[in-house]
Amino acid sequence: MWEMRRIRRMAPVVLGAAVAVGGAVACEPGGLGSATVAYTTDQTVTRELQRQKAEVRWLTCTASYGDKGTTAPASENAVASVHCEGRTDDGKDITVDGKVTKVVDGACVRGNLTAKVDGKEWFRVKGLGNCDATSAPPANRPSPDRPGPTVTVTRTIWCPDDPHCGPVEGK
Repeated sequence: MWEMRRIRRMAPVVLGAAVAVGGAVACEPGGLGSATVAYTTDQTVTRELQRQKAEVRWLTCTASYGDKGTTAPASENAVASVHCEGRTDDGKDITVDGKVTKVVDGACVRGNLTAKVDGKEWFRVKGLGNCDATSAPPANRPSPDRPGPTVTVTRTIWCPDDPHCGPVEGK
Protein backbone atom coordinates (compact mmCIF):
# COMPACT_ATOMS: atom_id res chain seq x y z
CA MET A 1 0.00 0.00 0.00
CA TRP A 2 2.72 2.49 1.03
CA GLU A 3 4.72 1.47 -2.03
CA MET A 4 1.87 2.50 -4.38
CA ARG A 5 1.53 5.91 -2.70
CA ARG A 6 5.27 6.44 -3.01
CA ILE A 7 5.17 5.52 -6.71
CA ARG A 8 2.21 7.88 -7.28
CA ARG A 9 4.14 10.72 -5.59
CA MET A 10 7.36 10.01 -7.48
CA ALA A 11 5.76 9.74 -10.95
CA PRO A 12 5.22 13.52 -11.37
CA VAL A 13 8.77 14.20 -10.13
CA VAL A 14 10.28 11.76 -12.62
CA LEU A 15 8.07 13.08 -15.43
CA GLY A 16 8.98 16.66 -14.53
CA ALA A 17 12.68 15.84 -14.61
CA ALA A 18 12.34 14.22 -18.02
CA VAL A 19 10.46 17.26 -19.36
CA ALA A 20 13.08 19.59 -17.89
CA VAL A 21 15.93 17.69 -19.53
CA GLY A 22 14.05 17.50 -22.83
CA GLY A 23 13.22 21.19 -22.57
CA ALA A 24 16.83 22.12 -21.91
CA VAL A 25 17.89 20.29 -25.05
CA ALA A 26 14.98 21.69 -27.05
CA CYS A 27 15.78 25.27 -25.98
CA GLU A 28 19.11 25.08 -27.78
CA PRO A 29 18.05 25.59 -31.40
CA GLY A 30 20.55 23.98 -33.70
CA GLY A 31 22.37 22.46 -30.74
CA LEU A 32 23.92 19.06 -31.23
CA GLY A 33 22.37 16.77 -28.58
CA SER A 34 24.13 13.50 -27.77
CA ALA A 35 20.84 11.57 -27.98
CA THR A 36 20.16 12.98 -31.46
CA VAL A 37 23.72 12.18 -32.55
CA ALA A 38 23.47 8.60 -31.24
CA TYR A 39 20.01 8.01 -32.75
CA THR A 40 20.87 9.47 -36.16
CA THR A 41 24.21 7.67 -36.32
CA ASP A 42 22.42 4.40 -35.52
CA GLN A 43 19.83 5.01 -38.26
CA THR A 44 22.24 6.12 -41.00
CA VAL A 45 24.90 3.49 -40.26
CA THR A 46 22.25 0.75 -40.24
CA ARG A 47 20.93 1.93 -43.62
CA GLU A 48 24.46 2.01 -45.09
CA LEU A 49 25.39 -1.43 -43.75
CA GLN A 50 22.13 -2.86 -45.10
CA ARG A 51 22.80 -1.19 -48.46
CA GLN A 52 26.23 -2.84 -48.52
CA LYS A 53 24.65 -6.24 -47.76
CA ALA A 54 25.77 -6.55 -44.13
CA GLU A 55 22.44 -7.71 -42.69
CA VAL A 56 22.22 -5.87 -39.35
CA ARG A 57 20.45 -7.76 -36.59
CA TRP A 58 20.91 -4.96 -34.07
CA LEU A 59 23.01 -1.85 -33.56
CA THR A 60 23.15 0.58 -30.66
CA CYS A 61 25.10 3.83 -30.50
CA THR A 62 26.18 6.25 -27.79
CA ALA A 63 27.52 9.78 -28.16
CA SER A 64 29.21 12.21 -25.80
CA TYR A 65 30.94 15.56 -25.65
CA GLY A 66 33.45 14.73 -22.95
CA ASP A 67 33.08 17.27 -20.13
CA LYS A 68 30.66 19.52 -22.07
CA GLY A 69 27.57 17.52 -21.13
CA THR A 70 24.95 16.05 -23.41
CA THR A 71 24.32 19.04 -25.69
CA ALA A 72 26.75 21.35 -27.42
CA PRO A 73 25.47 24.85 -28.23
CA ALA A 74 24.90 25.70 -31.89
CA SER A 75 27.39 28.56 -31.61
CA GLU A 76 30.27 26.16 -30.98
CA ASN A 77 32.02 23.96 -33.51
CA ALA A 78 30.72 20.91 -31.72
CA VAL A 79 32.29 17.50 -32.13
CA ALA A 80 30.61 14.48 -30.58
CA SER A 81 32.43 11.20 -30.05
CA VAL A 82 30.33 8.27 -31.22
CA HIS A 83 30.65 4.57 -30.47
CA CYS A 84 28.30 1.87 -31.78
CA GLU A 85 28.17 -1.87 -31.21
CA GLY A 86 25.99 -4.45 -32.87
CA ARG A 87 25.72 -7.79 -34.59
CA THR A 88 24.89 -9.07 -38.07
CA ASP A 89 22.30 -11.75 -38.78
CA ASP A 90 25.11 -14.29 -39.15
CA GLY A 91 26.62 -13.42 -35.74
CA LYS A 92 29.50 -11.12 -36.73
CA ASP A 93 30.34 -8.19 -34.45
CA ILE A 94 29.77 -4.66 -35.73
CA THR A 95 31.64 -1.65 -34.32
CA VAL A 96 31.45 1.96 -35.41
CA ASP A 97 33.64 4.73 -34.01
CA GLY A 98 34.18 8.32 -34.95
CA LYS A 99 33.42 12.00 -34.53
CA VAL A 100 30.22 13.74 -35.62
CA THR A 101 30.05 17.46 -36.40
CA LYS A 102 26.58 17.79 -37.96
CA VAL A 103 23.27 15.96 -37.66
CA VAL A 104 19.86 16.18 -39.30
CA ASP A 105 17.62 14.14 -37.01
CA GLY A 106 17.33 10.63 -38.40
CA ALA A 107 18.46 11.68 -41.90
CA CYS A 108 22.19 12.46 -41.95
CA VAL A 109 25.43 12.70 -40.01
CA ARG A 110 28.63 14.51 -40.99
CA GLY A 111 32.02 13.91 -39.46
CA ASN A 112 34.38 10.96 -39.64
CA LEU A 113 33.02 7.45 -39.06
CA THR A 114 34.64 4.04 -39.42
CA ALA A 115 32.53 0.87 -39.41
CA LYS A 116 34.00 -2.59 -38.90
CA VAL A 117 32.30 -5.95 -39.35
CA ASP A 118 34.03 -8.93 -37.78
CA GLY A 119 37.10 -6.76 -37.11
CA LYS A 120 37.53 -5.77 -40.77
CA GLU A 121 36.96 -2.23 -41.97
CA TRP A 122 33.64 -2.17 -43.82
CA PHE A 123 33.56 1.55 -44.61
CA ARG A 124 35.14 4.87 -43.64
CA VAL A 125 33.07 7.96 -44.45
CA LYS A 126 32.91 11.69 -43.84
CA GLY A 127 29.13 11.62 -43.89
CA LEU A 128 26.07 9.44 -44.30
CA GLY A 129 22.58 10.30 -45.44
CA ASN A 130 20.97 13.32 -47.04
CA CYS A 131 21.40 16.49 -44.97
CA ASP A 132 18.89 18.30 -47.21
CA ALA A 133 16.15 15.82 -46.24
CA THR A 134 13.21 16.97 -44.16
CA SER A 135 12.64 13.55 -42.61
CA ALA A 136 14.43 10.25 -42.38
CA PRO A 137 13.68 7.36 -44.73
CA PRO A 138 12.61 4.09 -43.09
CA ALA A 139 15.62 2.20 -41.71
CA ASN A 140 14.27 -1.32 -41.63
CA ARG A 141 12.21 -2.25 -44.64
CA PRO A 142 11.03 -5.85 -44.40
CA SER A 143 12.66 -7.98 -47.05
CA PRO A 144 10.52 -10.35 -49.15
CA ASP A 145 12.01 -13.44 -47.51
CA ARG A 146 11.24 -12.26 -43.97
CA PRO A 147 7.89 -11.86 -42.28
CA GLY A 148 6.54 -8.37 -41.76
CA PRO A 149 4.80 -7.02 -38.68
CA THR A 150 1.89 -8.94 -37.22
CA VAL A 151 -1.28 -7.74 -35.54
CA THR A 152 -2.96 -9.54 -32.66
CA VAL A 153 -6.63 -8.87 -31.96
CA THR A 154 -8.03 -10.03 -28.64
CA ARG A 155 -11.76 -10.35 -28.15
CA THR A 156 -13.44 -11.01 -24.81
CA ILE A 157 -16.37 -13.40 -25.11
CA TRP A 158 -19.10 -13.28 -22.50
CA CYS A 159 -21.35 -16.29 -22.05
CA PRO A 160 -23.97 -15.37 -19.42
CA ASP A 161 -25.92 -18.64 -19.86
CA ASP A 162 -23.02 -20.81 -18.68
CA PRO A 163 -22.28 -20.51 -14.91
CA HIS A 164 -18.66 -21.64 -15.49
CA CYS A 165 -18.02 -19.03 -18.17
CA GLY A 166 -18.38 -15.67 -16.50
CA PRO A 167 -16.14 -12.68 -16.36
CA VAL A 168 -12.98 -13.19 -14.35
CA GLU A 169 -12.52 -10.74 -11.52
CA GLY A 170 -9.90 -8.16 -12.35
CA LYS A 171 -10.39 -8.31 -16.11
